[in-house]
Amino acid sequence: MSCTILYPLLLLLVFSCACISEIQQTERTEPLPWKSCAGENQQSCLAGICPLLAELTSTLQANMDQESLRRKDEYNIAFAAALGNVQDVGPFNTEVTLVYNKVYVNAGLHYNPGTGIFTAPVKGVYFFSFSGHNKTSKPMALRIAKNGKSMSVIYNHALIDAGLRYETLSNSINLMLEKGDQVCMRLWANTWVYDNDDSLTLFTGHLLFPL
Repeated sequence: MSCTILYPLLLLLVFSCACISEIQQTERTEPLPWKSCAGENQQSCLAGICPLLAELTSTLQANMDQESLRRKDEYNIAFAAALGNVQDVGPFNTEVTLVYNKVYVNAGLHYNPGTGIFTAPVKGVYFFSFSGHNKTSKPMALRIAKNGKSMSVIYNHALIDAGLRYETLSNSINLMLEKGDQVCMRLWANTWVYDNDDSLTLFTGHLLFPL
């Protein structure tokens, strides 16, 4: 039984019990000719109503607890993943979606480690952070995309005479997402990114609050 049905029933039962109690108080001060009969009927009524009230209260509490757990699970949304020990990724002659398959956490399973795409399960404001690691001698360009549209970019120019050096760039952003919106990281064409067992290139996100 839904909470929307239980609430009116509870109110009706509480009101009925209150009315019966008021009648009993009146009888004590103003005896009526049918007092004994009315008293028996009232006791019988109370005997039937009170157990029903207790049962409905218990059912309502169980439904509220279940709803609370459902909403808690619904809003437990967070993921963090790295590219893993893949070394150099790129260059490609076209832009590609990066697949972060070294997953640290995936609460709710809304990040897909097979595609690299996070899909929002509820409307809300989400926080995302991302980093990219690469050899200084190679260009790197990563963008976070919402439904294919660029939201933010990290980029470094190649330094030809830099020698064997590395650098890391990072950024973060809050995004308002509708249910079903998709967010991913895209590697620009003709650029590189690097990762190893140290998880230098990360993609993370979580729900800040629902709307």
